Amino acid sequence: MTVITPTRPRLEISISPPAVAAGPTSVGAAAARERPALVFVHGAFAGAWCWQEYFVPYFNNKGYMTATFSLRGHGSSEGRERLDLASLSDYADDLGHVMGLVDRPVVLIGHSMGGMVVQKVIERDRPAAMVLMASVGPWGLLESSWHMMLASPGLVQGISFMQTVGKSFINPDVFYAGLFATDVPPERAERYYQGFQRESQRVILDMAFWDVPRQPPREPVPTLVMGAAEDAFIPRSMVRRTARYYDAEPVIVPGMAHAMMLEETWRHAADPILHWLHENGL
Repeated sequence: MTVITPTRPRLEISISPPAVAAGPTSVGAAAARERPALVFVHGAFAGAWCWQEYFVPYFNNKGYMTATFSLRGHGSSEGRERLDLASLSDYADDLGHVMGLVDRPVVLIGHSMGGMVVQKVIERDRPAAMVLMASVGPWGLLESSWHMMLASPGLVQGISFMQTVGKSFINPDVFYAGLFATDVPPERAERYYQGFQRESQRVILDMAFWDVPRQPPREPVPTLVMGAAEDAFIPRSMVRRTARYYDAEPVIVPGMAHAMMLEETWRHAADPILHWLHENGL
C-alpha cells in the first residue's frame, strides 16, 4: 500500500494481515484481531526489505498484523534527492504516520538506527510496547563509533566510502564480515548488499549528539532490549546500559552479528521476541 500526503514524501509502506488458518469466526481469528500490530523500523543504510525476508512471514504466521515501511529517502520511498536534509525528527514523523494507519495498538520494533527512531517517537506517543534490536542507545552514537573503530576499522572505512563516493569502491566482504556471524549464501548476501545505500548526514549528526532523546517516556513502556554477541556496531555494554535506562532485562543472542533479522540463524532473534510478547500479554 502506498500512501501520499501533502506534508511528507510518498512512503513505501506494506501492511500485512495475520495468517489465521481457521475461519473468520474462529477463536484463532478473534485472538489475532485482539493482538497489537508489529511495526518494524529499519536501520541506517537499509529499507523495509530487511524485514520482509523472514520476520514478516514469521510473525504473520504467529497471528500478528505487521507493518513495514522505508523511511523517506530509503528503499522505494520518495525523498532520496533530499536525503541529507532529513532529520531524526523527520524519520520519527514517518513512523508516527505509519502508526496512524494501523487500526489497533502497536508494538514498535526498531533495529539499529530504527531503534533510535522508536526512542524519539516515544517522547510524544505511547505504543503498547517497544523492542530495541541492536539499537543505538539513548545517549547516541559516540560509544558505538569508538567500538566500531576498535573492533572493525575496515567497516568504518567502508561506511565512510559509501557516504562519500558510493559503493563502487567498497569490498563487499568487509560489509558481510561486519553484518553477519553466519555463512549467508553468496546470492543472498549480494542481494542484501545491493539494497544498502547512503544515509542522511543530518541524521548521523542527530544521533551523535544533536537530537538524541532528551528524557525517558513519561509513562513506562514495556521494553525488550536485544543485542548480538558478535555485533561490530553496537557493543554489549551499550545493550546493557540501554536496558537499565528503560528498566528492562537485556537479551544478548550468541552467535549473531548486527544484521540479526537476516542471519541464517534469524529465528534465534525472532523466537525470543515472540516469547517476550506472549509473556507480556501482547
